[in-house]
Amino acid sequence: MLYLFHYQEAYARGAGRDLGIAVSAVQRQLDKFENAGLLVSRMVGNTRLYSFDPRHPATAKLKDLIRVFYEAMTTKERERLFPARRRPRRRGKPVIRQGM
Repeated sequence: MLYLFHYQEAYARGAGRDLGIAVSAVQRQLDKFENAGLLVSRMVGNTRLYSFDPRHPATAKLKDLIRVFYEAMTTKERERLFPARRRPRRRGKPVIRQGM
């Protein structure tokens, strides 16, 4: 759920790869949350993207709870758990490499 909270949308293979978890385990959990009504999914090509269902009455409260854990994480923890950049970089913004 932290992964989904961070990226707003997620797919099982990407989450499994980034988190080092079996794709089947991630898929089972996403399916359970979708069956409970907390998540919705849509197909983009052959990929099923999941996101929070904004119409479910518990979504806002769940996101508030996840936000507490997310904000308590250090920057290092976030970088470790969420390594992939999903948003485009501003045109002309320099790329700063870590460890150079």
